Amino acid sequence: MNHTRRQFLLLLALSPALPASTVALAQNRNVWPVKQAHAALLEDRIRLLDIRSPKEWQETGVAQGAWPVSLHDMKFTARLGTARELAEGRPIALICATGNRSGLVARALRMAGHDDLIDVSEGMLGSGAGPGWIRSGLPIIPIHDALVAMPSALL
Repeated sequence: MNHTRRQFLLLLALSPALPASTVALAQNRNVWPVKQAHAALLEDRIRLLDIRSPKEWQETGVAQGAWPVSLHDMKFTARLGTARELAEGRPIALICATGNRSGLVARALRMAGHDDLIDVSEGMLGSGAGPGWIRSGLPIIPIHDALVAMPSALL
């Protein structure tokens, strides 16, 4: 991915202004509930990125199997590109706390031509889309364990 952080943030800022029909069309096929994302992760069909902040990871833990790559990191764009390379053709699923940030990022990147992204709409904590990863009883690990298990190219 050759976008600079500034370009990426501009895409995010513009994403609420996208026509509703375009956004709805993009979301229909790339928005998954947590249980679907978990099953795909177990079957090695996706890679899951937890894009929350380090403080949020510390407070709740991280979905087991997820790579913690914070949207708040200055190197987020580069790390996302590395994650896509490491995924070896598998889609990247994004999860945040409630689906807001992951939805914005996924929409902005889809509009930039990256249609292999999935928004895990319930997030870790739940939203109107569903109870979320934690309340669904899906496995959580401490952030330290997630960082140890993460590919070194993403650190």
